[in-house]
Amino acid sequence: MALSLHTRAVLGLLLANLFWGLSFPLIKGLLLLQEKLLAPGTPGWFQTALALFPRFFLATLLLVVWQWVRVRRLDFTRGEWKQGVILGLFSSGGMLLQSDGLHYTAASTSAFLTQLYAILIPLYVAWRTRRNPGLAVWASAGLVLVGVGILGQFNVQTFSFGRGELETLLASLFFMGQILWLDRSEYAANRAVPLTLIMFGTEAVIFLGAAWTVAPGQSLEAVFAGLGTFTHSGAWWGLTGTLTLLCTLGAFSLMNIWQPKMPATQAGLLYCVEPIFGSIKALFLPAWLSVWAGITYANEQPTWTLLVGGGLITVANVWVQLASRPR
Repeated sequence: MALSLHTRAVLGLLLANLFWGLSFPLIKGLLLLQEKLLAPGTPGWFQTALALFPRFFLATLLLVVWQWVRVRRLDFTRGEWKQGVILGLFSSGGMLLQSDGLHYTAASTSAFLTQLYAILIPLYVAWRTRRNPGLAVWASAGLVLVGVGILGQFNVQTFSFGRGELETLLASLFFMGQILWLDRSEYAANRAVPLTLIMFGTEAVIFLGAAWTVAPGQSLEAVFAGLGTFTHSGAWWGLTGTLTLLCTLGAFSLMNIWQPKMPATQAGLLYCVEPIFGSIKALFLPAWLSVWAGITYANEQPTWTLLVGGGLITVANVWVQLASRPR
């Protein structure tokens, strides 16, 4: 029996979340490996950009090969160019902040804090339409704030978060923009594969520019020297290849294909399972990565801050998405 379009969309987004959940411990492991391979004292932003550029460059290259006839003919609509470039800008900002934040916070904490956008989207829509979002949204927002404060270990005396937690929260704003821009009705006719190719190409250019900007001496030679150091490591190729194929090509393609097939509120509900997948993997995957890649990355433990803070954010997101569904 053939599955309905809605069922296939749900399964597609769940698979995307499974891949994204895998990306949190993998990116942190990749950053730890790069710290080991690079010279001591290499700037953190430079390491972050070097972790992202190869991943999106390779993803773009693979799509170019697959879509070579379309690329050769420049078979892209104006709407696909516009939406793809803007999606790339939003995604680049979020990825840079989220990945750099993983230098300073746990993978599971990052996964849950990233979900701040799930509550921000209905609040933004309420502000834009000048309507009271209702009790469920306000109550969920309160739960999210408490959960974020617990997870981020908010310091009441200094009124501040740690750097990793703050960067992750800022990244969530960019991801919110990405989700809202993908949901715009004027782009409903855009084709998912060309759109994804333009988006990845935009991100590859941005990440290369970011690496160049923060490289020692702002030297392009330093960028390629760093990448050359990585290519001698089989573990680096393994991590980068997995992130490219599953967490980039796989996850973002599934998002661009299937999110437009359902209301944004239902998609937001499905995105809430991403930190659960990420936290489960962070309980055992770091030890495997440590043995394989020769790094020191301990398995995370289910602390009370993770369970309570992450639980509050998940409950709030599910509550607000269920309350926002059209009857």
